[in-house]
Parts: sequence; C-alpha cells; structure tokens
Amino acid sequence: MKFKSCGVVFIILLIGCSSKQSNNPKTVYQNDYLRYFMEEQTESVPSKTPYDGVIKQAAQRYAIDENLIRAIIKVESNFRVNAVSKSNAIGLMQVKASTAGRDAYRLQGKAGQPTTSQLKDPAINIDVGTAYIRFIQENHLVGIRDPKVLYYATVVAYVNGAGALLRIFDKNRHVAIDKINELTAEEFYQHIQTKHPNAQAPGYLWKIKNAYNSIAMID
Repeated sequence: MKFKSCGVVFIILLIGCSSKQSNNPKTVYQNDYLRYFMEEQTESVPSKTPYDGVIKQAAQRYAIDENLIRAIIKVESNFRVNAVSKSNAIGLMQVKASTAGRDAYRLQGKAGQPTTSQLKDPAINIDVGTAYIRFIQENHLVGIRDPKVLYYATVVAYVNGAGALLRIFDKNRHVAIDKINELTAEEFYQHIQTKHPNAQAPGYLWKIKNAYNSIAMID
C-alpha cells in the first residue's frame, strides 16, 4: 500500500509539472515519462513465473543479472511465449533470429541462427536472448567501467543496437567509450533521453528501469 501511495503522489506531481510547463520543449518527455510510468503500474511484474529456473540458469551461464532478464521479458512480451512482432521478433525476449540470434550463436561458437520454432521454446529463447546480452557487452560495450552505466547502455543496445548508441558519442568506438566513461549514470541516462536519434530508445530504457526496480522490490 505504501508503494502504491508513493506512485499516486508521483503521478500527481508529474501531472502538475506537465500542466505548468506546457510551453516548455521538454514537456513532451515529461508526458512520455508519465505515460510509461502509468503503463507499468497497470501491469504488475509477477513475483514468480514458470520460467524462473531457466532465467536463473541463463543468468549464471552468461553472468547476466537475473532481474535484467526478467525486466526485458516483462517489457518485450509480458511473459507471452508465442509473442511475435511485426518485425518478426519472437518469443519471451523478442529475439530476431537473423540479428540477435546469429550474434548469440557466434558467442556460443555455433554457425547459423535459431529457427522460429526454437525461439518459441521458452528455454531456448531465454538462453539465446541472454547470450545476446552477453555478446553486446563483450563485443560492443566492453570498456564501460560504471556497472550502472553498462546496465543502461546494454538496455539501449538491446532495443536499438549498440552502433546507434555509440554514435551519439563518437563514430570511433574507443572514443565513444571514453566519453561514456566521463559521465555518471544519471548523466548517461539523461543523455539517452535527450540525444538518442530513435524515439523508441528513451521510452524503452524508462520502461526497463521501472520494471527492474519493481522486480527488485519484490525480491
């Protein structure tokens, strides 16, 4: 009850800020924050799912935070095994076979890519999706020192690609990583909210962060 009361107060405060700043160019972001926050509150994160054992195994296998995997599943598919997007992202973690699937297979030392039927298998989907997270961190985001910045960067790269993320800072990957390392986690978060060229990325990061925090509270 205490958490719900805080959420209501937070929403009221955001509405008040939005109404007072209708002429402010940042009002669009404020309204988006309110919308994403309210969406997450209407669909709570389950405390237990049939996939907890598989998530735990994948987290240990690839050294990825369990709660990050759960948050991605929540936002990507809301735990629907057969979810398929218009862009043919499949299953719990909405894995695209020809991109994320191939990269996950590369990390696993395999050629080719997973099939559609394989990606609709919860165990395979979670394994491939988590392997892809590991691939992103090892091949594109290596060198980011702050764990929280790495967490944010991983989320953005998962939804829109590491290349688009790094190019916000510099065309050279090493220079981009150096610039990222100069930022605090909050500065990096705000940079994504205002500078990422794909409008999907800021909202996605917000939703993952909110789902992750909700899961952490359950734990």
